[in-house]
Amino acid sequence: MHAWSLTPHVVRRVAAPLAAATLAAVSLTAGLVHDAAPADAAARKKAAAAPAVGHVFVVNLENKGYDETFGPGSPAPYLSTTLRDQGQLLSQYYGTAHNSLPNYIAQISGQGPDAQTQGDCQVYSDFVQTGTVAPDQAVGNGCVYPSSVKTVADQLEAKGLTWHGYMEDMGTSCRHPEPNTADDTQKAEVGDQYAARHNPFVYFRSITSSPTCDHNDVDLSQLATDLGSVATTPNLSYITPNLCNDGHDSPCVDGRPGGLATADEWLKTWIPKILASPAYQQDGLLVVTFDEADTNSPDGADACCGEGPGPNAALPGIYGMGGGRTGAVLLSPFITPGTWNDTGYNHYSLLRTIEDTFGLSPLGYAQDARGFGTDVYGAGK
Repeated sequence: MHAWSLTPHVVRRVAAPLAAATLAAVSLTAGLVHDAAPADAAARKKAAAAPAVGHVFVVNLENKGYDETFGPGSPAPYLSTTLRDQGQLLSQYYGTAHNSLPNYIAQISGQGPDAQTQGDCQVYSDFVQTGTVAPDQAVGNGCVYPSSVKTVADQLEAKGLTWHGYMEDMGTSCRHPEPNTADDTQKAEVGDQYAARHNPFVYFRSITSSPTCDHNDVDLSQLATDLGSVATTPNLSYITPNLCNDGHDSPCVDGRPGGLATADEWLKTWIPKILASPAYQQDGLLVVTFDEADTNSPDGADACCGEGPGPNAALPGIYGMGGGRTGAVLLSPFITPGTWNDTGYNHYSLLRTIEDTFGLSPLGYAQDARGFGTDVYGAGK
């Protein structure tokens, strides 16, 4: 079956490079048509069929389009070849907004962008809410959502499950700017390349006002210890490298080249630790993706500002604006290695997947999104 069929499926990656390039180009257009089908819109409201995944690991890199990352001559061979061969490539995975922050917010809450989050919240301002519209979207403007706006972290805690945000260079747990002051983490410094805007948990009062924030939103250095046993590994591990290691900066303030090459070196250090962990080997799912594509490219996120929920493909909402095509690599004991999937997904789909996995009700735009299903999971233990 060809990858541009209107039926979601997985294609084993055996085509020659030229055929693969053609496949990717054609599937984008066809995927938009398929995703718009009314039957598909109804189907994605149902919980996706999935195996008994018990531990989800999410790694976000920064600002790279699909062609640069996964095309010929990629500067990231570990991600684009080694990990891709061990898992499944989602060729039609999209960001949902521009700039960075609203993409991270989408992944944990299902909230769409507003004017200040689109500007990466230069001031750590309170979100002033004027109303609510379907699907559970807080109407207003600002950065830090009131406690009434929930996240997947709140859902997990309410169900007695566990989560950690692992933030490189954060140092102090649950670190964020003082309320309604300028964000002093917008630019990297030598020895401190943490960016609050890449840590979505600190943009929700339900988390920052909770005594559990210091326990759950921690420095990346804690991850290696937590991976030591199933009991100490959270159900959701949300992992953010620093501004150099996530590919955002190039060159980096510490003299390293940055970009995809440096991000790939970081992955080569940390991903094997995850894959070797008892929790991953027992029932894990690893997702490696990007917040958004770079601008000024065929995959780009040039829609800033004023975009709605996005994305550039129809999951959910109308075609048009969004964060661009980034792709994502998935690894799991339940996923057939070396596979390619051209089904349309985005950050709301990722949230829906996490919620479906743990039996949680979908938040915000995740209500209209498709979670990973039988098109993704193909290998039984």
